[in-house]
Parts: sequence; C-alpha cells; structure tokens
Amino acid sequence: MEQITLMSHARARLPRTSGADLQGLIGQTPMVALTVAYKGRQLQLLAKAEHFNMTGSIKDRVALYILRQAFRTGRCRPGDTIVEASSGNSGLAFAAIGRAMGCKVRIYMPSRMSVERQHLLRSMGAELVLISEQEGGFKEAMRRCEASASEETGVFSPDQFSNECNCQAHQVTTGAEIADQLVQAGLRPDAFIAGVGTGGTIMGVGRALRARFGKVRICAMEVAESPTLSQGRKTGQHRIQGLFDEFVPDILKLSELDQIVQVNDGDAILMAQRLSRELGLGVGLSSGGNLVAAIKLAETMPRGSRIVTVFCDDNKKYLSTDLFREEEVRESYITPYTQFLSFQALAKQTPAEARTAFEYA
Repeated sequence: MEQITLMSHARARLPRTSGADLQGLIGQTPMVALTVAYKGRQLQLLAKAEHFNMTGSIKDRVALYILRQAFRTGRCRPGDTIVEASSGNSGLAFAAIGRAMGCKVRIYMPSRMSVERQHLLRSMGAELVLISEQEGGFKEAMRRCEASASEETGVFSPDQFSNECNCQAHQVTTGAEIADQLVQAGLRPDAFIAGVGTGGTIMGVGRALRARFGKVRICAMEVAESPTLSQGRKTGQHRIQGLFDEFVPDILKLSELDQIVQVNDGDAILMAQRLSRELGLGVGLSSGGNLVAAIKLAETMPRGSRIVTVFCDDNKKYLSTDLFREEEVRESYITPYTQFLSFQALAKQTPAEARTAFEYA
C-alpha cells in the first residue's frame, strides 16, 4: 500500500511555476577575483562563477529569458513541447525550467556527449534523442529539431543558435551583473574573453560592457584542435564539450570581436583540474579553457590590465570524461607555469571591501 501511495504522489500534477518565480535560483552569481603569476608578471583576472546557477551552468539565464519571452508573447504555453538541439547545458536548462513551467521537453543531442549529461536530462523529465556521428552529429540534431518545430503542432523551438534573445539574455543579466560588480568593487575591465558555444555569452556580455565602460576588448577563446572561428569551418575534433565547432553560429558577429585566442584542450583540462584541486572551484572544461585564454590575453596587454571571463558550468557533468583522468603535460601548455597568488569572491560587497580583492601588480 505504501508503494502505491508513493507512485500516486509521483504521478500527481505538480503546480506550475512562472518564470518570475525562478529568478531567485538563476543569476546574481558571485565573481571570483584571481591574481596569478605567469612568466614573472602578476595578472589580474576576474571570472563570473556561473556554476552557481540552478542547473549548474550559465545556460539557465538563456533558458529562463527565452521561455519568459515566449510565454509572454504566446509562442509557448503550458502543455506545449519545447524542442532544442543541445550539447548538454542548454538542454538541461530548458528541461528544468521548461518542466517547472508546465511544458514537455525533447532534446536532440550528439551521442558523444558525457553520460552524465544524458542521465541528468532524463532525470529532469526530458525526452532525449541521441544522434551518432555517423548519423550526422550536431548538424543532424539541429535538422531534426527544426523538422519537429515545423511539422508538429504545440511545439516551441528556442533556436538558440539564431535567436537574438540569447544575446539579449546575457546583455541584460550576465553583462549587467558583471558591470555592476566591477563598479561596486571600484574596478574597470580592460577586456572580456570567453569560449563560443552559441555565441550568446560573448555577444551579450561584450555589448553590455562596452555600453557601460566604452572601450573594452572583446575576445573569443577558440580550441586549437578545431579552429572553426579562424577558418570558418570544422577542421578537427576537441574535448571541450559545450564549445561549438560545427559552424559559426548566426548570432556570433565576428566583426564585433577584437581577437581570437587559441587554447589547447589539454591545457584547459589541466587548468580546470587545478581550479578544483587548489581553489575548491569545481568547474568544467570550458572554464579551464577560459582561464587559460584570459592569462594568454593578459600577457599581451599592458601591466595592470583587468581581464574578465566566465566559469560557465560545474564539473559534475564531466565525471566520465578526461577531466577526471591524468592529462599529459606538454611544453606548450601554460597551466604548469601558472601560480595562483590570491583568490577572493566578490559578491554584494561595499566598494571599500571589494577594493581589497586584488594585490595590485
């Protein structure tokens, strides 16, 4: 009898929440202030700690923003099915938020993504359609998603690679928060750098920082093993899940970027491992890559320059990947030659408190 009662409760209709009800779980993340030593220089780096969001990634911001807009305009309603092609984080965000708002969710994902991503998506009630590389990988996932949106009724596709709301979400939330936290700390950014998945983060944050501070260098981190941004086409494979290399997304405007900085995936893995082991920051592969890119960029800029980046997600989605294996150290990597000097979180501090975050070079 007890088992039947539990099953009955599990099947009971859950109360639907609104997007506004979820705002307390998404955004207003802390910033991490790091001073590192590399090649005899002290470099000042700041990273927005996005692994503190609802599902552990920066994509929660985009999912909440797009779904609130869709509900407001009537393009999506409770009971509809949200369909999206995703390498993992976006899928998790749309699954969690979509289910909370009363929608069904179907995610098309390349089968090469980590098994943790697959289990998490299913645990959040999403229907998961896995597509092998032989079947066409991510491009086929996108094609099937587009076909579902056009052929089925009661279906909403966020279309994150082409939807300008993706950029707007980061401009009005991520970028605005970064700007506010920097002003509160009495700091001014000289550059922002981040890897490119859909392109929404770098476009939105870049526009917000330039609007607030004027001249700020906006740079993209590119995986050296597959330099799609530099060459305009997929040229190889890499291990940093979540960074796109199939094509240049529609919302990414290369004309708005000042520079592309290449990072080896092995270097990114080593840096993410060190962030977890030495600072207790359990972040994912792209976060390690972003920090490596920030150090490389800072090395080329005047002394005292402040470089901002993002720690995109947590490390829990990568337990079965190379992030949790011993990585070969190569002479060209910068992680083994980087020393962490100081580490402090900037969150809701008074300006006087925040100014003590850095040991200025």
